[in-house]
Amino acid sequence: MHERELEKIMSDFYHRRFHVLLCTTIIETGIDIPTANTLIIDRADRFGLAQLYQLRGRVGRSHHQAYAYLLVPSLKELLPEAKKRLDAIAAMEDLGAGFSLAMHDLEIRGAGELLGEEQSGNMEAIGFSLYMELLDKAIEDLKQGKVLNLEIENDENPEIDLQIPALLPSDYVQDVNERLILYKRIAYCRSDEGLKALQIELIDRFGSLPQATQYLFEINSLRLIALQLGIKKIEGHSKGGRIEFIKKPRVNVDKIIMKISEVPDKLNFDGPHRLRFSHDTFLPGERIAFLKEMLSCL
Repeated sequence: MHERELEKIMSDFYHRRFHVLLCTTIIETGIDIPTANTLIIDRADRFGLAQLYQLRGRVGRSHHQAYAYLLVPSLKELLPEAKKRLDAIAAMEDLGAGFSLAMHDLEIRGAGELLGEEQSGNMEAIGFSLYMELLDKAIEDLKQGKVLNLEIENDENPEIDLQIPALLPSDYVQDVNERLILYKRIAYCRSDEGLKALQIELIDRFGSLPQATQYLFEINSLRLIALQLGIKKIEGHSKGGRIEFIKKPRVNVDKIIMKISEVPDKLNFDGPHRLRFSHDTFLPGERIAFLKEMLSCL
């Protein structure tokens, strides 16, 4: 269409002189029609993820309830990548979805060589998040003058089992996808400040934290301490438990021996890489506090 003809049609549509606009993907460039409340995309499987996201954003730009219909010939005949794109766009409904969508796009298409010249590639082997975590660790080791360890150590995420209910209840965060995202965010927190900020966000969005969610944050705070000390696993129950270290833990052995000599009936070695402890703290909160205090001595 000529420029003037195109301008007239868009102006008529904006002023509701007609109610259906049949067009190409040109509208993804930022058309803002507040009264537009329904979008139908034909052959949505042929569009890219970013394209679908931009097109869907053309409706729902006012207080009206909006609908976006993504049409495909048959779900059974979709290519795997096309199905992933459609699943990703269907799952993104909340504020801040753009960042999550970009991460999905990165996982589907691949990020290429972040430190090289290639612009395409795949990360299916370990995933983008783990790749970035390993890259950050390698850069930090280089800055500190350490010898690079190219193996994935299993001490990066200590396993903690205290037989305590620690979760986001379904009646607190009702959406399953949102719960999964929050679990991931909690697991990736690397500081107590980050955990506190996330707690404040949850209280602001969903209300006061249930007891099980408070335990979830406290256990993750305990995990941060365990990570610093090189602890591989912590098992605990109402009577005691044990702590398992990696082969080269970051603890002061002299302090451990001194602590054992102070309370030999409550703390002792259980093999070359394990400590066994006993206590009479039946309440879950006391159990976590006991372990935090003990780990701080190491």
